[in-house]
Amino acid sequence: MELRHSRYFVAVVEALSFTKAAESLHLAQPSLTRQIKDLEAEIEVRLVDRSGKRISLTQEGESFLLDARRLLAKCAQSVQAVQRLSRGESGQLNIGYVANIYHDLLPATLGAFRKAYPRTALNLFDMTPAEQYRALDERQIDLGFVCFRTGSIGKELRWACVGHDNMMVAVAAGNALAKKPKIDLKDLEPMFFVGISAKTYPGSNEWLIDRCREAGFTPRILQDADREPAVISFVAAELGVALLPEQIKKLPTKE
Repeated sequence: MELRHSRYFVAVVEALSFTKAAESLHLAQPSLTRQIKDLEAEIEVRLVDRSGKRISLTQEGESFLLDARRLLAKCAQSVQAVQRLSRGESGQLNIGYVANIYHDLLPATLGAFRKAYPRTALNLFDMTPAEQYRALDERQIDLGFVCFRTGSIGKELRWACVGHDNMMVAVAAGNALAKKPKIDLKDLEPMFFVGISAKTYPGSNEWLIDRCREAGFTPRILQDADREPAVISFVAAELGVALLPEQIKKLPTKE
């Protein structure tokens, strides 16, 4: 298996589309499809389920995705390390973050750090919070921005609150609530919810349950999704409503 196979596979999963992934990789779509099939044939495991309107991962594909992301992150880290050596830089800070969320927080935070410590190299790795916890445990990153604090993971970690998210309600366009200028959390009591899987966002559903209970009800979580784009897709398909950071509106919309 070649490294490019992992990169192509991750691109397809993140785009939820062979066509969009091929565009981002500057490849012809048939060529990308063939590369993924070659990968599946080489390891003798089906990773992608193509039977529905949207592609999805098999159970084996979900497991392989975590390893593929770790492999790509390690390779990127190795390249950046040798580049820093070539530039004669004296230190480095490896940082995990969630690219879909921290559009505004990171540039200002890291910009201020760069001014204070100009000779320290900053290496950024787009990781889910769960991947960040593992990377912290394995000393692959020095710090991470993990969204939700959870008591079940990272007991040996030091925590600090560096910002707050404004949360918004995501509902399907055909939902009657979509026409309201303001939605109270209590309005969502009759609805099913789409949550974010603990496999990628530990603590997210606990946070959702706590907020809803403060409003006087326990949410019925019908479906979990691994990443924010999948949550939006499930909401658009009218599988439920979701609570998401307002920053999510800056994500490119997928068809």
